Amino acid sequence: MFRSIALWFSQQAAATKRQALHLKNKTLALRHLILVLACVATVITLLNGFYVNYQVQKKQLIQHSLDSNYAYAVKLASATGRFLSTAKQQLAYAASNIQLHIYDSQYLDNEANRLRLQTDSFNSIVIANNTGFVLSTSPDTLDIKGRQLKSQGALQAIKEKRPLISAPYISASNNLLIFISHPLYDTESNYIGYVGGSIYLKKHSILDDMLGTHYYKDGSYIYVVDQDRRIIYHPDSHRIGSIVNDNSVIDYVLDGKQGSTATINSQGVEMLAGYAPIPLSNWGVVTQRPVNATLASLDDLMGQVLYRTLPLSVVTFLLIWLLARMIARPLQQLADTAKTMDRPNTHLKLNNVRSWYFESAELKQAMLKGIGLLHSQIGQLRHDASTDPLTGVFNRRSLDLLLSKLEAKHTPFSVLALDIDHFKKVNDTYGHSVGDKALIKLSETMTQLSREQDIVARTGGEEFVLILPGLLSETALPIAERLREQVAQMIIPNIGSIHVSIGISSYTKGLCSSKQILKQADQALYEAKHQGRNRCVVFESTIAEA
Repeated sequence: MFRSIALWFSQQAAATKRQALHLKNKTLALRHLILVLACVATVITLLNGFYVNYQVQKKQLIQHSLDSNYAYAVKLASATGRFLSTAKQQLAYAASNIQLHIYDSQYLDNEANRLRLQTDSFNSIVIANNTGFVLSTSPDTLDIKGRQLKSQGALQAIKEKRPLISAPYISASNNLLIFISHPLYDTESNYIGYVGGSIYLKKHSILDDMLGTHYYKDGSYIYVVDQDRRIIYHPDSHRIGSIVNDNSVIDYVLDGKQGSTATINSQGVEMLAGYAPIPLSNWGVVTQRPVNATLASLDDLMGQVLYRTLPLSVVTFLLIWLLARMIARPLQQLADTAKTMDRPNTHLKLNNVRSWYFESAELKQAMLKGIGLLHSQIGQLRHDASTDPLTGVFNRRSLDLLLSKLEAKHTPFSVLALDIDHFKKVNDTYGHSVGDKALIKLSETMTQLSREQDIVARTGGEEFVLILPGLLSETALPIAERLREQVAQMIIPNIGSIHVSIGISSYTKGLCSSKQILKQADQALYEAKHQGRNRCVVFESTIAEA
């Protein structure tokens, strides 16, 4: 509703803008217009109050829903925890009797039936010995009596020999279930087996009775996850057994936290969720309600209020728009011009802005004064972004750009990849500040020996590249040797002389890309290092094969 109203206003504003007359009075002061706008300030205040009231009511409704979902999640988690505790107590009590009659099959059958039928806590009961051999079951339709169970719950019970609640798994009777078990010990404290009860997850069970009392209206629902993020209860039975990832609510509840938060469910619906853990089983309970359902009543109420005040609001807004347009047009033009202040023709556009009242005229003059300063600052920033801050030569980003331009024009060029020999020893011996002086001196020497069209760039710590447009390896090699010798003759304070190794490769149209040429130059550089450093090596195919 609010979007349609905003669209209508924007359409009316556009029509008003096209029909507005040119103002003749060019000396009208801004303070006079402020007095006119004050006459409509009351309407704006009313609309602002309407909006604020809507936001406050919305926040209260959302908070109330979050609190309700949180309270309900805590209640369900507590009830489920009490049930699990009671179920474990039932098994513990039964175990104290069963372990005294472990060889009495009739007693075991009676006790299994009693456990299943007395409280409806379990869908099935299993009594097994310490190897997993089933001694008794209830109901008999399970058809596993006399068999050795190797299901996840059975193996876990035998392995851990303690009361436990299993993770969901597929049982021997092909049911998705959780298994609650208690160990059996003889009079000499020897482990002799276990008694356990199953709760089915995709069939009717006591878990359904406890959690299914929730009224699933307006898209609200609850679900329960185990410590492996697997859903063990959900109103959509097809979701049971699936694992949920990338869900912050599940992350919170499995970390043992309880509370409420806004979230988005797997269908992309914005929900208000409450969550609480079940410490006994390391499960988490989550209750959720759609935000749209929470705010439905508020939208209806505010819609009626807006509908009744709409005619007056339309007239008021049109008047405000007409007056505001008279003031805002020069400011809008100035603002639009400010977005392009980095462009060369901005001052021409700025001069064409009709600033017909004092304040906008002053602002226009201030912008004209600032454009010059801005352009100079932009130029400095561009220079800083394209050069190495230490040496002042091009950086790797600029190098790639310049090489791409040469490649696009199919201009042949040679690459000299330089590396200072044993530079790490220089830094370790004299310190990085002295090493920096060596880098600066090297870059100055490379620049002095370069032509105007050559490109000097620093690509790494002590690694430099010299690009020679129009030259191939045969011509580049003497230049590289001259550069190497010139570097060796440099005298650097505290260090003395340094040496460099140089790898050379050349680009011609259609053979290799510029990136491959750089790689070849690096390979030639490594070969120069391998041959003893302080030398120049031209790339050959045998180097790449080595």
